[in-house]
Amino acid sequence: MATAALDQSVGYGIVLGLGALFALGMILVTFILKRYNQELQTSEMFNTAGRTVKSGLVGSAVVSSWTWAATLLQSSGVCYRYGVSGPFWYASGATVQILLFATLAIELKRRAPNAHTFLEVIKARYGTFTHIVFMVFGLVTNILVTLMLIVGGSATVSALTGMHTIAAIYLLPVGVVAYTVFGGLKATFLTDYVHTFILLIIIILFSLTTYATSDILGSPSAVYDLLVEAAARHPVEGNKDGSYLTMQSREGAIFFVINIVGNFGTVFLDNGYYNKAIAASPVHALPGYILGGLSWFAIPWLTATTMGLAGLALESNPRFPTYPDRMSDADVSAGLVLPYAAVALLGKGGAVATLLIVFMAVTSATSAELIATSSIFTYDLYRTYFNPEASGKRLIYMSHVLVVGYAVFISTFSVGLWYAGISLGYLYVMMGVIISSAVLPATLTLVWKGQNKWAASLSPILGLACALVGWLVTAKKECGNLGVACTGSNNPMLVGNVVALLSPVVFVPIFTLIFGVDKYDWKSMMEIRKGDDHELAEEVGLDLEQIPGGHEETQLEFEEEQKKLERAGKISKTMTIVMTLALLVLWPMPMYGSGYVFSKPFFTGWVVVGIIWIFCSFIGVGLFPVYEGRQTLVRTIKYLISDVTGKTHPKTIHAQEAAKATSGDATPPEKAPVKEVVSST
Repeated sequence: MATAALDQSVGYGIVLGLGALFALGMILVTFILKRYNQELQTSEMFNTAGRTVKSGLVGSAVVSSWTWAATLLQSSGVCYRYGVSGPFWYASGATVQILLFATLAIELKRRAPNAHTFLEVIKARYGTFTHIVFMVFGLVTNILVTLMLIVGGSATVSALTGMHTIAAIYLLPVGVVAYTVFGGLKATFLTDYVHTFILLIIIILFSLTTYATSDILGSPSAVYDLLVEAAARHPVEGNKDGSYLTMQSREGAIFFVINIVGNFGTVFLDNGYYNKAIAASPVHALPGYILGGLSWFAIPWLTATTMGLAGLALESNPRFPTYPDRMSDADVSAGLVLPYAAVALLGKGGAVATLLIVFMAVTSATSAELIATSSIFTYDLYRTYFNPEASGKRLIYMSHVLVVGYAVFISTFSVGLWYAGISLGYLYVMMGVIISSAVLPATLTLVWKGQNKWAASLSPILGLACALVGWLVTAKKECGNLGVACTGSNNPMLVGNVVALLSPVVFVPIFTLIFGVDKYDWKSMMEIRKGDDHELAEEVGLDLEQIPGGHEETQLEFEEEQKKLERAGKISKTMTIVMTLALLVLWPMPMYGSGYVFSKPFFTGWVVVGIIWIFCSFIGVGLFPVYEGRQTLVRTIKYLISDVTGKTHPKTIHAQEAAKATSGDATPPEKAPVKEVVSST
C-alpha cells in the first residue's frame, strides 16, 4: 500500500482554504456586479444567469462541467489498462455528445425561450405523468454525476494526504455550496472559468514535464522505450501483439462503447447542460458548445496520454509509490494512476498539483450539479405542483435551501457507497445502464413533433427494465454471482449500456404505431413563463427592465432571435455530424482495423498533436473569454476605481447611462403583448 505523499494539513488546507477563498471571491464579485452592473440576484439571475452569457464563457463552463474527477482519473486508468487507445476512446467517446448537444441547445432556445429546465419543456408538451417519469431520470442523472465527483475526489484527496475519506466527502462541497448560494448560475460560470484556467495550466505543466524536462522521462522517445519494456513484462491481453502502443485493443473498444453510451445519458439528461444552453445569449449558444466540446477533447486525451503512460513507464522505478508492485485493480478503479504518476514525476509538487486539479474538477462540476438539481426541485416540483404563484423572492429562497439540502444528502449517500466498496470506476460504467433509456425520447421531444405521450413516457421505463435484466443476467452467467467485481466487469456493463440506449429505438415506433403519430404545434412550450421578480427589484429600488435578464422581449426582438436560432440550427446539424464522424470513424478506425503498432516517430507526432491541441484549448477557453468580455471588464474596473477614489458614485453613473438610453438617439420598439410562434416543422 502506498503511503500518502502529503500531510493531512495540506489536504485540509486545500479543501477548506481554497473553498473559502472561492466563496469569499464570489461574494465580492456578486457585490461588484450588483453595485456597478445592476446585476440583482433575482430568481431568473440565480437559475439562468440572465440568459446573456457569451460564447467564450459558455465554452469554458462546458469544459469545466464536463471535466469531472473521472475525466482526469478514469481516463488515466483506462490508459494504464489498455495503452494509447484508452485516452482516445475516452476523449472521443465523450466529446461527440457535447457536439451533438449543440443542436439540442439551439432547439431548446428556439422552442422554449423562457424555460428554466428541460423538464419544464416535457411538462408543457406531454403533461404530468411524462413529466414525473423524466423528473426521476433527470434527478437520478444528477445524483449519479455528483456521486462520481465526490467519491472520486475524496478517494484522491485521501490517497495523497491521508485525510480520512469521510472527512473529504463532507468537506469538499462546503466552499462550493457557499459560492453557489451567493452567486447562483453566474457564479458557477465565473468560477468555472477560473477553474478551467488553472486546470489547463497544470495539464500543460504535466505534459511538458513528462515529454520535455523530466530527469527520469523527459522525451517521447524515452517514454516509448519504457512502454515497449512494460509490454514485454506484462503484455496486454486483447491488444495487438500485447502492445500498449496500438489502437487495436479489444477491451479498449468495449470500454469505448460503454463510454459513449453512458455519456449520452449524462449530457442529454443532465439539467446542467440545458442550464448552460438556457443561460447563453441566442447567438452564442452554438459557438459556445462547439468551442467547449473541441477544447475539452484535449483534456482527457493529453492528460491520460501523459499521466497514464507515465504511470506505466515509471512503475518499475523506485520513485513510483507502489514499487516494486504493480498497481492493484482496486487502486486503478479508484482513479489513483494519475496521482501516483504525478508523485513519481514531481514528488510533493506533483501531489499538490494533482490535489489542485482534482479539487478544481470536483468543485466546479459539483457547483453546476447543485444549480441543476435545485432548479429541478424549485421549478419542476415546487412551482409546478405546490406553489404555482410563487414569487421570485420565494423561488430564490427555495433554491438556496435546496442547494444546501442536496449537498448534505449527496455527501451522506457517498459515505454509504464508500462503506459498500463502490468506486468511481464502477459508477462511471454503470450510469449508462440506469439512465440511457431516456436519451432518445428526450431528444425527440425537441426535434420531432410526431412523438406521442405514451412513447415518451413508457419507452424509458421499459428500456431501464430491459437494461437491468441484460446487465444482471450477463453478470450471473459469466461469474455465477452478482458481486461488485462481476457486475462491474466489461461484458455485463456493455450489454446493459447498449440495451439501455438502443431499446427505445424499438419501443418508440411500437408505441407510435399503437397510439398514433402526434401532431404537436410547439405552442405550449412557448407559454412557459419566467419567474416574477418585480418584488425583488422594487425592494432595492431598481427597474426590472434595466436589470440583466429582466428585459421583456418585444415581438420584433423575438422574431429576430428566432431567425438567428433557425440559421444556427441548420449550421449545427451539419457541423456536428461532420465532427462526430471525424472523431469516431475517420481518425481512429483505420488504425484500429489495420492493427498498427505505433513507431517511435508516430508516437512522437501523436504526443505533439496533443500538446498543440491543449494550447489551442487554453487560448479558446482560457484567454478568449477575457477578450470577449473586455468591454465589461474595463467598464467595471473604471467604475470601481471612480467609486473607491470618491470621484463618482455608482448611482450617478447609472443615472447618466439611463439618460443616454432615453435621449432620443434610438427609438425603442413598441412592445407587443403576445409572441407568435414561429412556424417550424
